[in-house]
Amino acid sequence: MIKTTDYFNRQIQLWGKEVQDSLKDKKIAIIGSGGLGCSLAMALGTSGIGQIDIVDFDTVGLHNIHRQIAFTLNDENRLKAEVVVELMKSKNPFITANAHTMDFESFSKIENSYDLILDATDNLQTRYEIDKYAREKNTPWIYASVEEFNGQVCFFNNSSFQIFNNSDHQVGGNIAPMVMHIASLQANLALRYLAGLNIVKDKLYYLYFNEEGELITQKFDMPK
Repeated sequence: MIKTTDYFNRQIQLWGKEVQDSLKDKKIAIIGSGGLGCSLAMALGTSGIGQIDIVDFDTVGLHNIHRQIAFTLNDENRLKAEVVVELMKSKNPFITANAHTMDFESFSKIENSYDLILDATDNLQTRYEIDKYAREKNTPWIYASVEEFNGQVCFFNNSSFQIFNNSDHQVGGNIAPMVMHIASLQANLALRYLAGLNIVKDKLYYLYFNEEGELITQKFDMPK
């Protein structure tokens, strides 16, 4: 029989058994299981969070696999959310994980409550809907996006996502390491928050590589 003290040994060394035990009572939803969602599931699925719900109606396409690290060639045409949940359960015997194979509008009508919501979508309209839903539920959420060699992350607590311009932007390409880098920042904020550690809220982190190949991080306060 696997013991939690053995499985989560390194995290317990980091913040103690009491904090680790507190994570099993936490419940989060990850909206989207593409590039960001896969990386979030890999980072948080074995952290000790008690319940993780994955929301995504899409299926795995061949063009997804190079940057969506939860999927293999054998997963092509399978429902993304189901594959991600299956992977989390195979790695962590202590997790409750659920796949909601539907769009966010349908998911928002289900009576659920969460400690935190993580945006792993790829369009502004769904993020507006997440922001509205989170406000109605009085639940914080973490926004993230990535394109080409840049990305941004923000823990929304009191600020509103409505300041973002809903333009008809055509998304550029991206690479797996940049997707994973942004998801890692998002996951770190999530885990610190759920563990009761200090984080900065309502501040946009903007990360990019300049023409010289230097990684630049900028921070902007978000208006309420």
